[in-house]
Amino acid sequence: MLKYALRRVLETIPTTIGIVLLTFVLFNVVGGSPAVTVLGKNASKETIEAFNRKYGYDKPLIFGPLTGVKDFFDTQFFNFACDICKGDFGYSVESDEPVVDILKRGVGPSLSLTVPILLGGTIVALMLAMIASANRGGVFDKAVLFFSTALMSINYVVWVLAGQFFLSFKLGVFPVWGYEGWFYLALPVAIGVFSSLGADVRFFRMALLDEMYKPYVLTARSKKLSQSVIMVRHVLRNALIPVVTYVSLSIPYLFTGSLLLESFFGIPGLGNVSINAIHSADMAVVRSVVVLGAIVYQFVNLATDLLYALLDPRIRLNGAAV
Repeated sequence: MLKYALRRVLETIPTTIGIVLLTFVLFNVVGGSPAVTVLGKNASKETIEAFNRKYGYDKPLIFGPLTGVKDFFDTQFFNFACDICKGDFGYSVESDEPVVDILKRGVGPSLSLTVPILLGGTIVALMLAMIASANRGGVFDKAVLFFSTALMSINYVVWVLAGQFFLSFKLGVFPVWGYEGWFYLALPVAIGVFSSLGADVRFFRMALLDEMYKPYVLTARSKKLSQSVIMVRHVLRNALIPVVTYVSLSIPYLFTGSLLLESFFGIPGLGNVSINAIHSADMAVVRSVVVLGAIVYQFVNLATDLLYALLDPRIRLNGAAV
């Protein structure tokens, strides 16, 4: 197990380097001049040169002149990579403050919104899927399939607007805007959980049904075990691999925030920060959120692979791929 974990950690190093290089190319090469993007096409040559000197855009892109080791690596890319290793994401051109301070302020609100959505949605969807799959073809199963399909057919924005209009504006049950306490998160969390139930329930139900008719389940039934014991101790346990895979795909978004919910409800999380940065052409903030999300996704995949090995003893750890 330790050798496998070490090998997987080492495999993340070249991937992470590739992520940093690709992000740099997209924002600093393909995207054109950051100075022109921020200052506009009508900015004077002197203003653009001053901007480039201040933020280091006047240096070579990847490799410098062959006059010495220091000059060779004193480039935009290597400075960018070294700064990321030190936790320095540069300065925001909009607020002229360290980007890391902006990210720190946004992580808390984003997690307070997205973590309850993920946990609540996963638990509710799993419970509904277990009951539906245990009564396959029954009234409850058909009702779950009908409503989950209906939920998947309605656009996410519709739930947000309907919730704000009826529950906040008309009935006044929830506040419509702000982030001053847990009560301000109740409506966006409920909308996030409710809108995701359709796809979650159908996927979990399918994963459970794939296990329900395997020989070990028939053996458990022949031993007169109760349906609840079979579903929890046998079926759910063996269906956790696809469930973990499905849930792990959502974990990176816990840190980068929910763009729609945060913007519609005025929650100052990373999603709202990203939208404001895009509108103001604050590329340092946008680039940092992209890098942060990609790196988090990379290590979530690593944690998921290690969790596979703990959940399924059949997975070989002697050098074979999971």
